[in-house]
Amino acid sequence: MRAAAARYGTAGSLVLTALVAAPAGTASGAPPSPEAHGTAVAAQRAATAGIRWGTCPEAEGLPPSVRCGTVAVPLDYAHPDGKRIKLTVSRTKATKKSADKAVPRQGALVFNPGGPGASGTYFPLVGVLPEWKRIAAAYDLVGYAPRGVGRSAPLSCQDPKKFGKAPTQAPTHPDASYKKERIAQAKSYARGCAARNPGLRHYTSLNNARDLEVLRAALGEKKLTFMGASYGTYFGALYATLFPSHVRRMVFDSAVNPDPRQIWYANNLDQSAAFEHRWADFRAWVAKHDKTYHLGGTPDEVLRSYEKVRAELAHKPAGGKVGPGQLQAAFLRAGYYDDYWPRRASALSAYLKGDPKPLVEQAAPEPRAAAEEENGSAVYTAVECNDASWPTDFATWDRDNSRLARVAPFETWDNAWMNLPCAYWQAPRQQPLDVRTSPGTLPPTLILAAERDAATPYEGARELHHRLADSVLVTEEGAGTHGIAGGPNACVNKHLDAYLLDGRVPVRRAACAPHKEPKPSTGVRASELPRER
Repeated sequence: MRAAAARYGTAGSLVLTALVAAPAGTASGAPPSPEAHGTAVAAQRAATAGIRWGTCPEAEGLPPSVRCGTVAVPLDYAHPDGKRIKLTVSRTKATKKSADKAVPRQGALVFNPGGPGASGTYFPLVGVLPEWKRIAAAYDLVGYAPRGVGRSAPLSCQDPKKFGKAPTQAPTHPDASYKKERIAQAKSYARGCAARNPGLRHYTSLNNARDLEVLRAALGEKKLTFMGASYGTYFGALYATLFPSHVRRMVFDSAVNPDPRQIWYANNLDQSAAFEHRWADFRAWVAKHDKTYHLGGTPDEVLRSYEKVRAELAHKPAGGKVGPGQLQAAFLRAGYYDDYWPRRASALSAYLKGDPKPLVEQAAPEPRAAAEEENGSAVYTAVECNDASWPTDFATWDRDNSRLARVAPFETWDNAWMNLPCAYWQAPRQQPLDVRTSPGTLPPTLILAAERDAATPYEGARELHHRLADSVLVTEEGAGTHGIAGGPNACVNKHLDAYLLDGRVPVRRAACAPHKEPKPSTGVRASELPRER
């Protein structure tokens, strides 16, 4: 995600003048906010400096074909001359190799995979995949680590060894004693975040959107072509609201509900409810393949098999590291991606037959990943807690989650514990921006959504479609994989290619049949399978 100074020096000055005269999001003639002025100043500097591309640091784990650089952004956009932080950026240039000779080079395609807390520096690697080759022929593929992530001014809220402690319990209906314990942990975590990170309040979705504007300028792109997945759709929508004249094309893949009333407490409750439906989809699939897995011929029987394993792990963790908490986390991933279904079902089946090794391989924490996972969790927590107001009395959390857990026990309380530090957060809270554009303000934008997505429930895509005039919604019906761009659905990919390569979109909405369900398999160890996402 970047570019060169010489190409962009003049344009950068013009952008600065335009933004200061009438910054996006304000009425013409109204004085710009300090943040709007600071963004314009930072963008001009980035346009002048460009990005110096070179060998990627070893820590990124990227091959020589990918080049890396950095772009400086203000920690606080209200004070652009104050402290600056550097964001790590990665890029592969357009290959110019495509079966379609008519595909011209179209600049940079910037990608964010979501989170908050995920790094997109791996994104340039997708260009070798068949589903991405035409796009890689036309675009420089640009990934980056948002502020706080990886080497981009990283956040940390606790010792990674404590963060990755295992085994852990994960009761679906916690008692008063367990709740008291988790409240104490949440308070301690919130205090740790504040103590370890003096600039904590500046890690927000609005600043992620402003960073994207500076990145656009550094890349030398007059207008931004961007694809955000999951949380990336939210600050992408903020960008579209703040900087509509700088948008070329935008893809929103698996959209977060941007309604300010949903950010973030209500969105997390909706997510927990949606995971219950996706958990039911998984159990129905396992039941359909009972001859392979022998976990039960109905979803309820499969649930009983799962609960039997859960109860045994509560008393005797598998491999000394896999307790109910690790089991739940492993099967939560199956709620995100149905290509995990065969391996998860195989592991459960093997455990009940006396072989815990597949389950340990799939669910035990990986010590080498502890620091990365703690960092991702710290950024997630900081951004969501800073973005909006949260209930500050546990009685509200207890009421809402106890009520929801009666009908959606699978993920409800684990989701609550993950977010509970926000009840005790010490940094100032922001008022969420009202994402909304008028007809003609933006070029057409593309929203992709799976109808049964649990991580970002489908209602979020419909709400974003309603709020972004001239947007088009493409739905994968009857499917629930999270993040569908460049995946196994040829219909979805056809719409993606048409939009990114030619700017063509359906009239208002389009539907795709679901991709094929995974085939059952057994006897495969996790070490023999591709690395999990």
